This record gives sequence, structure tokens and C-alpha cells, in this order.
Amino acid sequence: MIILPAVDIKGGRCVRLLQGRAECETVYGSDPVEMARSWERQGAEFLHVVDLDGAFYGFSPNEELISSMVKEVSIPIQLGGGIRSMEKIRRMLDEYGVKRVILGTAAVENTELLQHAAAKYPGRIVVGIDANQGKAAIKGWVEATDISAVDLGLMVKKMGIETVVYTDISKDGMLSGPNLEGINEMIEKTGLNIIASGGISSLKDLQQIKETGAAGAIIGKALYTGEIRLSDALNT
Repeated sequence: MIILPAVDIKGGRCVRLLQGRAECETVYGSDPVEMARSWERQGAEFLHVVDLDGAFYGFSPNEELISSMVKEVSIPIQLGGGIRSMEKIRRMLDEYGVKRVILGTAAVENTELLQHAAAKYPGRIVVGIDANQGKAAIKGWVEATDISAVDLGLMVKKMGIETVVYTDISKDGMLSGPNLEGINEMIEKTGLNIIASGGISSLKDLQQIKETGAAGAIIGKALYTGEIRLSDALNT
């Protein structure tokens, strides 16, 4: 199971949110590029970067910063947040050198884009399924849908998607433990490579996620508060 430290960017700074709420942010650094370098120095093998401005507003002032981040670290980066057009997918993957992009809102609202992207960039398109009480949410988690997380997973699998980042919104940033039941359900019912996110607060949480058969785990707040040391997480 791969461990991915999270670097969330908002207003050019490295932040963490509570349950994805823009008004509940904590700033952990003014230089996301240096934060990415720090996680690489500590042994990270992959980074999970989220452009929160892009997720909330659909456009981003952070692209130059993201480009610098890719250039400054040698480990691969998966990027999500506001990626809703083929042109932006192309720019991130081909020009900036991002390893994988995560489509969230676009996976629900623009299935034609998702199919096109998955065909053009096999293995490099990940779908972010953000769930609230089992239902998928979009547009930076602020808009609910009637689609269950499992059904969305099965739908994108038919379009050629192999990997999903599954986040329980109620758990995110709360350090209250992951939704193991939801992770298990996604793995068992979809057969997708599931990267678990949300609520991870201890090495025990990571071990339990590993036992579900998850392909990866994203750690955010627990790394920034010191609840988990990256070196320990990598050895779990």
C-alpha cells in the first residue's frame, strides 16, 4: 500500500480544511513547493496535491506554483481540483509533467470528457469519489448528488478508470479514524484500486486500511499535526 502525503493549496498557501469547508482552514505553510520538497526528503514516494481554489471556483491562480512543484521534486505527483476540461488535463500531464490527474466533478457532469481522457491517457486518469453518507458530492464537496459512491465507481470503471481516490467527507480533517466500512464496500463491490482518504489519525488506522486491500492511503492533517510521522507510516 502506497502512502501519499497531501499538499492542499489555497491562496498560494499550504492549508488543511475541516470536512472540506473553505471557511474552516488552518494554514500549515506559506510555501507549498517547500512542503513538497520536505515530504520528499522524508521518504515520500508519491504526493497527493489538491488545488482547492480550482475545486471551489473552477479556475485556478495556482498553476505556476503547481508547475514549480513538479519541477522541484523527483517523485510523482497526482493532482486534483478544478480539472474539468481536456485542455487542462493535457496541460497538466503533457506540459507540467504531473503523473496523474484526478477528476471529480467532471466524472459526474461530463462523462464524455472522462471517457476521452481515460482513452488518451490510460492509467493516468484517477477519479475522486467524495462521499457524504454514501452519496457522491461535487464542486469542492459543496454540492450533493443522488449517485451512490459505489454506483459511481462502477460507472467510471466501465469507462476505463482503474484507480479511485475515495474520501469520506465527514471524516476529512477530523482525525477521527477512517470509514473502514465504506472503504471495504468500495473495494469489494467495484474491484477498483482504491486510495483511501479522510480521517486517518494513527498507525493503527493505516494498518486497518492496509488490511482492507486498499491500493493506497492519503495522509493530511495527521502529518501536519505530528500525530503520525511519515517515516513510521512508510514502515506500516
